[in-house]
Amino acid sequence: MGIEVNFEGKVALITGASSGLGARFAKVLAMAGAQVVLAARRVDRLKELRAEIEAEGGAAHVVTLDVTDYASIKSAIAHAETEAGAIDILVNNAGVAARGRLLDVTPEEYAYVMDTNQRGAFFVAQEVAKRMIARAKGDAKKQHRIINIASVAGLRVMPELGAYSMSKAALVHMTKTMAVEWGKFGINVNAICPGYIGTELNQEYFKSEQGKLLLDALPRKRIGKPEDLDGLLLLLAAEESHFINGAIMTADDGMSAH
Repeated sequence: MGIEVNFEGKVALITGASSGLGARFAKVLAMAGAQVVLAARRVDRLKELRAEIEAEGGAAHVVTLDVTDYASIKSAIAHAETEAGAIDILVNNAGVAARGRLLDVTPEEYAYVMDTNQRGAFFVAQEVAKRMIARAKGDAKKQHRIINIASVAGLRVMPELGAYSMSKAALVHMTKTMAVEWGKFGINVNAICPGYIGTELNQEYFKSEQGKLLLDALPRKRIGKPEDLDGLLLLLAAEESHFINGAIMTADDGMSAH
């Protein structure tokens, strides 16, 4: 007997979908049959991604979203449900990186990281959850999924990533709190904590001398690819994962065990 993951009839909202992991998450869920709503600030990139997904037979919609703007969050989620229907799956992926020692972090840099990675993620999840809970009260069997994209940096101290690590550690605790409060409404909230994954944002860094030293310190001296997270994403988004709630799941090639 085979098991097939099928998301036909599901609507998935992916934040930070204009590049990197967000774009990959959107493609994977679309290939699995979900209608995907692509949300980010760079609408031109979202439209390019929508065209790619549609060319492969998938269904995609585009909404403008700035997670640092509360009004934008509310507007984007309302627009998403108008375009595609009720959101079944949220992939809370929008985030920014910032390198530097804590003594050098400016108030502006701190606010930029925290407003995007933690505050933005919180209010996106809150707004989506309000709608999920309202539907659950009318259908107790309804299942929803929220997947927060944290980082292994939220689980361990990493050099020159203090502010970023703090924002992702907050996201980890946020995930557990949401799982406890919202689980009774059929909402499973889990987090993926990737290790180093190669994207267009960091490819130059890993070619530098500092990047090469970091690679050499990793257990298998390699970084991951966005597609290395496909299986974990599909697991947490699927209805078959109904007993997985509040889980903080690392995908770091053994880095955190090293």
